[in-house]
Amino acid sequence: MANTPRCGKFHRRLDLKRRITAFLSSHQTLLVILWIFVFAVIFMWQSKSSGVDRYSKFPRLPSRPIPKLRPFAFNLSDFGGVGDGATVNTQAFEKAILAIAKLGKKGGGQLNVEAGYWLTAPFNLTSHMTLFLAEGAVILGIDNEKYWPLLPPLPSYGYGRELPGPRYGSLIHGQNLKDVVITGYNGTINGQGQTWWKKHREKLLNHTRGPLVQIMWSSNIQISNVTLRDSPFWTLHPYDCENVTITNVTILAPLNEAPNTDGIDPDSCKNLVIEDCYISVGDDGVAIKSGWDQYGIAYGRPSSNILIRNVFIRSMVSAGVSIGSEMSGGVSNITVENLHVWDSRRAVRIKTSPGRGGYVRQITYKNLSLQNVRVGIVIKTDYNEHPDEGYDPNALPVIEGISFDGIHGQGVRIPVRIYGSQQIPIKNITFRNMSVGITYKKKHIFQCSFVHGRVIGPIFPYPCENFDIYDEQERLVKMSTSKNRADDIDYEV
Repeated sequence: MANTPRCGKFHRRLDLKRRITAFLSSHQTLLVILWIFVFAVIFMWQSKSSGVDRYSKFPRLPSRPIPKLRPFAFNLSDFGGVGDGATVNTQAFEKAILAIAKLGKKGGGQLNVEAGYWLTAPFNLTSHMTLFLAEGAVILGIDNEKYWPLLPPLPSYGYGRELPGPRYGSLIHGQNLKDVVITGYNGTINGQGQTWWKKHREKLLNHTRGPLVQIMWSSNIQISNVTLRDSPFWTLHPYDCENVTITNVTILAPLNEAPNTDGIDPDSCKNLVIEDCYISVGDDGVAIKSGWDQYGIAYGRPSSNILIRNVFIRSMVSAGVSIGSEMSGGVSNITVENLHVWDSRRAVRIKTSPGRGGYVRQITYKNLSLQNVRVGIVIKTDYNEHPDEGYDPNALPVIEGISFDGIHGQGVRIPVRIYGSQQIPIKNITFRNMSVGITYKKKHIFQCSFVHGRVIGPIFPYPCENFDIYDEQERLVKMSTSKNRADDIDYEV
């Protein structure tokens, strides 16, 4: 009996241990959740009390090093630049570019724009220069027009494109340059165009808006691996340049309420390439130009030898790729291939009118893919917009030698609309290998007026009667007897 208390105590301890084990087993999930919650609260409290970003305790991946592409390289911050989105960095850009301008005979210099938001007024580039936008770098244009300089009107446009008199310059500008590169790790040049668009709609501006990037009278220009967005007006405007390459560029603007935000407008340029680009804007994705009416005729600089390939474009307001309407200096030897246009008003368009003069010839469209496009192919000869009353209505453009090969798509309402006139007949148009699925079941979905050409092999939809029909071996099957036939053109579609 003397051992009974000790045995009772032992059994009570054993029973307590079993109860604790059972409790822990049955409440294991609850305890785990409670433990995680307590740990998270302690972690957040420590981070907050220390006054630092809680994520700063974890190692961050280093940014890609900026390659040195010129003998001399500078950072914008070396010249007092601050990328906080509020400090105005115009002087920093100007000082850096002035330093590079002195290095032309030594191979030029490179200006690195580091990650950050670099607010600036417009500035000018120099020859033998590389502007490199690092990953996360954003150049922001000041959205107050008082900071934008006024420039003379473009000589091939007369008194001004939107309003008579001087025009605003571009955010990034260059004249009479050689060997200029704008590139990077997909940094951004942002024109902050929202204020400009609003003032334009409310007619509060006294001058023509400026482009985002404009290079004039220059050669050997390369633009690649950057994003251009929200331009006040046309986005990228090479004017009277040669040997220009634009690759891997993304261009963005709202699809609506962003007036005249063309993507790329080669203007009186020769030997130019646009490839591997993505463009979604509030006007034409690409618009090839060469001057406006009598001023373009007098300036006399055509756009020629231009290649556009592997480009994705969306334009709900205008067209994927346009020629004109300002084409008075002439446009020739243009190739557009591997073009995808989706959710757009038009895919490709040529537009002109009496008074333009000039010509559009030797144009090749090859491998076009259309998806949900209202009108696929448009040639329009009554685009009656003129700089002033001094134009010559008898200056008639010539449109001839245009080839379409490999046109495919779905969801197209009107695949073809070619509208010539007695004054401006359209000649020598060729269609081959075309199959476009339509959504608008109207009688005339291949619309023609005063056009003549040929169709080689079967195409869908069936062409209008203005075209000669050839088989796949290019043997004549049927000669057209209605070369001047004029279908009813339904512009509401």
